[in-house]
Parts: sequence; C-alpha cells; structure tokens
Amino acid sequence: MTSTSAFPDDSRPDLPGEGDATDPGSPTGAAGTSWHPVGDPAAGRTGQDGASTESTDSADGITDDGGADAVRRTSLGRGSVIMTLGTVASRASGLIRAMLLVACVGAMGTVANAFDIANKLPNMLFALISAGVLQAVLIPQILRAMNARNARERLDKLLTLSGLGLLLLTAVLVVAAPLIIWLSTLSGAWDADSRHLAVVFAYWCIPQVFFYGLYMLLGQVLNAQGRFGAYGIAPVANNVVSLIGFGAFIAVWGTAPSLGISDLSTWSTAQTAVLAGTATLGIAAQALVLVFALRRTGFRWRFRFGLRGIGLRAAGTVVGWTIGAVVLEQVGVLFLTNILGAAGQSSTDPDVVFAGNAAYTNAMTIYLLPHSLVVVSIVTVLFPRMTAAVQAGDLPGVRRDMSLGMRSAGVFSVFSAAALIVLAVPLTASLLPTLDAEGVGAVAPIIQAMSIGIIALGATVLVRRMYFAFEDGRSIFGIQVIATVSMVVVLWGATRLLPPQWWAVAAGGAYALSTWISLLLRVRGMRRKLQGMDGRRVLQLYVRALVGALIAALLGWLTVRLLDGYDVSSWGHSVLVTAVAGIVMVVGYVLALKVLHVRELDDALAPVLRRLKR
Repeated sequence: MTSTSAFPDDSRPDLPGEGDATDPGSPTGAAGTSWHPVGDPAAGRTGQDGASTESTDSADGITDDGGADAVRRTSLGRGSVIMTLGTVASRASGLIRAMLLVACVGAMGTVANAFDIANKLPNMLFALISAGVLQAVLIPQILRAMNARNARERLDKLLTLSGLGLLLLTAVLVVAAPLIIWLSTLSGAWDADSRHLAVVFAYWCIPQVFFYGLYMLLGQVLNAQGRFGAYGIAPVANNVVSLIGFGAFIAVWGTAPSLGISDLSTWSTAQTAVLAGTATLGIAAQALVLVFALRRTGFRWRFRFGLRGIGLRAAGTVVGWTIGAVVLEQVGVLFLTNILGAAGQSSTDPDVVFAGNAAYTNAMTIYLLPHSLVVVSIVTVLFPRMTAAVQAGDLPGVRRDMSLGMRSAGVFSVFSAAALIVLAVPLTASLLPTLDAEGVGAVAPIIQAMSIGIIALGATVLVRRMYFAFEDGRSIFGIQVIATVSMVVVLWGATRLLPPQWWAVAAGGAYALSTWISLLLRVRGMRRKLQGMDGRRVLQLYVRALVGALIAALLGWLTVRLLDGYDVSSWGHSVLVTAVAGIVMVVGYVLALKVLHVRELDDALAPVLRRLKR
C-alpha cells in the first residue's frame, strides 16, 4: 500500500506503514541482552517480540503492573529492531508486488490511473478515521484503559464501538463511491468510460477501509502492550495475496504495454475483478494476521456495547479539531488528484503519455521506502512510550524521547534524501523493471522533487504524534491550514507556468515544501509545550549529517556517471549501478559521520552489529 496523503504524515496504517536508532550511549550487558540509551527509562527487560516480560493476565493479556508502565519500559533499540525486521520483510515483498502491479497495468495510461485513484480512496478515507479518531484517541484511551480497574471491560467497549463504526462507515462509503470518484475526476480530461471504470474499481476497493481500520485497531492494542513484531510483519500477508493474484493476472492476460492501457475496449470485467479483488483480499489477510497475534498474547476481544466509562467524552474536543484537520488535508489531496489526473489524460498524441496519478504513486512508493523502513519504526516504538510519559506528567522524559527520535530519524533521513536524488534513475529502473526509458524518465524526476522533503518527514510525523499525546487537536488544525494552502497555491501556480508533463514533478515539490512548513510550525508549538526540545543538539546532528550526505552524494554521482547509470535499457545494468553506487554512498556517509564524531550512528548500528556477531 502506498501513501496517498499530499502532506507529511504517516497515517497509512502499515507505516508502520509502514528502524533502529538509539540515544547516545553505549550498549550495556553482554551480547544478546537488552540494552537502552543512557538516561533512558526503558531499562526493563524485553521479551522475544519486544514486549515487556512482566507477567500478564492470561485472561485478557493486560500486564499486572499496568500497560502504560510496561510501554514506558520498552526499549527503543529492541523495539525498533523488531519493527524494522518486520518492515523489511513487508517492504521487500511490497516491492515485488509493485513490480507486478506495474506489469499488469503499467505506470501510465487510463487503466493505471483509474485503478490508482480507486485503490487510493480507501487510504484517503481511512485517513479521516485513523488520524481523525483512532490515532488521536485510541492509544491514549487504551493506555488509560490498561491502568483502569475495569481494564478488560473498557478495552472491549472501545474495540466494539470502533469496529461497528468502521463497518457502518464502510457501507456508507461503498454506496457513495460514484460521488467520491466524481470529486476525484473533476478534470474534463476524464471521459465517461474512464470515470465509469474508476467507479467500478472503487466498488471493489472501498471495502478495504474496514480492514484497514481493523488492522489499526488491533495493532494499537499490540503496540500499547509493547509488542511490535506482528504489526510490522502483517503487511507481508497482504503482499503474498497480491503476488498470487497479480501473478495470476499476468499469466492469463499478459503484461501491459510500456505506455500502459488507454484503449478501454481491450479491458474486461474479469480483469477488473481479479485486479481490484486481489487488492482488497490482501488487506483483509493483513488484518487477520493481527487477530491471531492478539490471541497469542492472551487477549480475548469480546463484544461489549456501551459508551459509559470508556473516556471518550474527554476526547471529543481533540477528535473534532483533528477530524477538521484531516478533512482539510483530504481537500488538498483531491486537488492534487485532479491535477495529476488532468496531466495524465491531457496528451493528444496516443504515442505520448504524461505522468499522472499512477506515476506519482509509484514515485511515492519508492520515496517512502527509507522512511517506512527506519523512521516509522522509531516513531511507532516511541509514541506509546511518550504518550505514557505525558500522562505521567514526565516532561523531561518526553523531551528526552523527542530529542532521541528526531536525532535518530535525522541520521537516516538526511542520507536518504541524498541517495534518492542521486540514484533516482537507476533505482526506478531497478524497482520497476517493466518500465521503458520513457516511463523511468517520468517517475524519477518526481522522486527527486519529493526527496528534499524526506529530511523533515520523519521529524514532523513524530511531532504531530505528540500533539495527539497532549490531546491538542486545535494546533494540528491550525498548522494543517497553512500546510494545505501552501501545497495548493504552489501546485496551482505550477499548472499556470508549466506544461502538463511537469505537473507531477511540481506536485512532488509541493509535497516537499508542505513537509518543511509543517515541521517548522509543529516544532515551534511543541517547544512551548515541552519548555524546550534539545534544539541545539538536534540541529548539530542534522548539520553534521548534511555534510556527510553531501560527500556521499558526490561520490555516488561520480559512480553513476562512471558506470553510465543513466542508460536504463538493461535491468541488470541498472541493478548493478544502484548496488555499487549505493554501497559507495553508504561507506562514504558512514566514514564522514565517523570523522565528524556523530555518536548517534554508532548507537543506531550497535544492536544490528551485536546480532551479526552472534
């Protein structure tokens, strides 16, 4: 699944998402034992899957000493390693899934764009639920429920209410599919047949909303218990189902032409059912994995009805503001979707297809790889711990974890930006092997335009989550207004100044700009709440990392030029160039950070190196 948000957030439920990083300090204990950053309260022992090894009640899977206490003892190093291992498996299989999907319908053309819009709708719609209700409310309420005297009853009521709400909302959205597609294809470039195909795809895809919601609900219960492994590995089930379904599609109907499929007379109902049905069945499998994972913890979800005593009344204000922010965000997404749709359908030459929705989504998939592999793991592990610290009134603990998260994310995100800019062309050719040179030339510049924003992406996601922990939805809304307006204005200006073939690249640049604007505004507000954010130390890390990334970028660019990496006529050659140049960049970056005495790198690599020595 690919993020569809036009703005910096990780509302995708598999961000987990869709890393391993630590605070400065040396690992403690012998090889194989748990460790924690210096000054980190997370010194408690962890179990095999990263959960606290304190005893649990076999009846309901709740720790005897309270869920929040267990979460605060969860080690970032151990938890994020577990998340990363699961996410690596998920992203590796997801890349193969993306390759097969492009082989089925291409990265451009009417069918690819119609399916992309329909398959993004569940993500867009779920964002309203996830960021608007689940993320803003669920973790704080679950942590409170775990410490309550009637913990089992409160959790059952929370999950029952949320599950029924998801089911009802999904049914309403399926009925409203034609209206939603119409709002996403307002551009006159969409004719009646193309729009009808998108509507049919939507009928198949929108039920994913319920399964995304179920995945998020059950995943948050696991995360609140300090168990991160299943949440990270569950998307593999989605990808396995997709590999089978898309593989069957290719076996029966073959691969799409290099410029995609725009002649709808060659497209059949059976192809629609297999393609979209596979996508939805995969999300259902992803949610089912967490059902079994929760049962293994001893947790038994029983249907209980009732609103009294579950703490939602106090959360009403933050939900209202947060829903407003996400509605505003999705208005921006609709604007972006329409601009991309107009670009993709605007060519009057049948032999020339411009980058549109599908090309942008493929670029976003590649762009988010480093973020989802590393940064989301850090955020996923830290957020429950920081929420528990907020509820305990431990502002020094929150500041320490905030600094830890931002610096840990910075080590990886700064390098990721350099790597994506330098390696965009051979990397795109490697990960999307069915694209020809024209297709690669359409997707790679979008990645490069987005890449500047990845430096800020991880930090802004972490800070946004902290607004949820403080139950401050009003600030989220105000910041989102500015982010939305900036993205829309920049993209609108680009459509007036640039030809349609550059609109998708402009969309990537607008996304990067909105990411930075969101970060600066959110950090400013969070500094007031926390009475400081260790800003000097964080800034020093980013400056040193930027110097190292520039050195690595120069070495990588020279390697790509020497190996003629911009020739994408051979898939094997593109893979070789990507691998060699990538290794050169990693080595150059690591050596530069060593010279610059960036301790965060040593601490980030410590748990991985220790495991390799076993």
